Amino acid sequence: MNVTDAIAEILAEEGVEHLIGFPSNPLFDDNAAEEAGIRSIVTRQERTAAHMLDGIARVTSGDQVEAFACQHGPGTENSIGGVAQSYAESAPFVALPAGYSRAKTNTDPKFSSLVNYQHVTKTTEQLTDPDAVEETIRRAFQAARNGRQRPSLVEIPVDVFREEIGEIDYEPTSSTRTAPDPDAVAEAADHLVDADVPVIYAGQGVHYAKGWDELQELAELLEAPVATSLNGKSAFPEDHPLSLGAGAKSEPRQLNHFLHKADVLFGVGCSFTQTAYGITPPEEDNTIIHSTNDPGDVDKDVKSQLAVIGDAKLTLAALVDEVEERVEDDRGRYDDVVAEIESVREEWLADWEDDLTDDSTPINPYRVVNELDNIVDKDNCIATADAGNPRDFMAPFFEVTEPLSYMGWGKTTQLGYGLGLAMGAKLAHPEKLCLHVWGDGAVGMTGMDFETATREDIPILTIYLNNREMASYDTPFFGNYAEVAEALGGYGERVEDPEEVGPAIERGIEKVENGTPAVLEFMTQKYTKLSRPDLE
Repeated sequence: MNVTDAIAEILAEEGVEHLIGFPSNPLFDDNAAEEAGIRSIVTRQERTAAHMLDGIARVTSGDQVEAFACQHGPGTENSIGGVAQSYAESAPFVALPAGYSRAKTNTDPKFSSLVNYQHVTKTTEQLTDPDAVEETIRRAFQAARNGRQRPSLVEIPVDVFREEIGEIDYEPTSSTRTAPDPDAVAEAADHLVDADVPVIYAGQGVHYAKGWDELQELAELLEAPVATSLNGKSAFPEDHPLSLGAGAKSEPRQLNHFLHKADVLFGVGCSFTQTAYGITPPEEDNTIIHSTNDPGDVDKDVKSQLAVIGDAKLTLAALVDEVEERVEDDRGRYDDVVAEIESVREEWLADWEDDLTDDSTPINPYRVVNELDNIVDKDNCIATADAGNPRDFMAPFFEVTEPLSYMGWGKTTQLGYGLGLAMGAKLAHPEKLCLHVWGDGAVGMTGMDFETATREDIPILTIYLNNREMASYDTPFFGNYAEVAEALGGYGERVEDPEEVGPAIERGIEKVENGTPAVLEFMTQKYTKLSRPDLE
């Protein structure tokens, strides 16, 4: 076989179900992936392909590590943004871009993935020896699957794809988990049990570790409130009495209230990266315990008094065992903690009631989010929201109750990310309603890839908040994207009457359930008010 066929066979052995990207690349052009039983999907642009793979990884807890391919030169130049986003958000896949021939790899101005992708991938290699194909691809999958999961990349020069090699005998890689130091766990348990106001902050690592049950058990043992990062949203059910919601640029008031009241803050499965789209923990008069599987996160942005390095599920399970030895069944403060959370929450929601139920025109975007929140079946839904106001409208007011039912993000915040995420989620979970909310800027970035959803039979629900400008930048936009959606083969509906918001959402869901991708274009106010309790 040649190198192309060998790579396709290796991908199949690794359990890859989707090769997503853009030709020209022999894995597409020679039908190699399809012949190996892998579904090939070509997007309108490379960045959306990376976002789709990112979505698949997120909603499978990183178990499904898929593959990306594109052509050398312009393909690799266009793709770097999508790979960078997945790197920042810790979502794994293996990228297999073509490279220039070995004779031209290092000549100006040839774009080299080997050189240029090193800062946005976990590992970057170039396959120059055809006989090394097995070990090279194995290293990429091993890196992507283990530790802090992120994209890995192997650049294959175009002349190497055609090289003939012998038969291969490939053994797929596996995933491993690291348990925490028992002494560190015991010390963390002491701090948490002795605390007057312990607060737990759960990040995306809880999703990847599938530590949801252990997180809830620990919270209930400690009678401690739980907040999540935006990436970790849905790691703890937001209808639970101890839930504080997700920390973001816009967040519930009760989260900010308890964050500043905590005398011990336990961050698990999180990086504590300083970002405008996350929390800023107070570092005075409290103890911060940081549990992560990546030691590089510790003290990077937030100084902690204790680090517990290890897989989030194993760490939480070990803490549950330690805490059970230290506390009685009932610590006697659960009712008071729950009452305080609810009191702050009710006051906050009362302050937002007028926005959430506003019947003025143009439509208040919070009316759309509120109707969506009330209508969607939370047991059977995966949601996300694009950069800017859509993310900030959704984060505090769209309540999620099931693990992996929200794909949050907030590091590099690329406009247009949500469409690919939703399509990837739908590929992984075709039985679920997969939806995303976006605005004018995001539509302009990746809107044509709605055609990918119609062409590839990926029925997602798109909620477009159209206020005819990009956020508060006073940059006017125009157009009728509902008509564009119809022209691209989907269902499109423009909504201008607030009383039609709910019925339109129900019609969109019905279309999606019947197999048609749908765009609901809500004509909204130029409204940028956010829930910012930190500024109150």
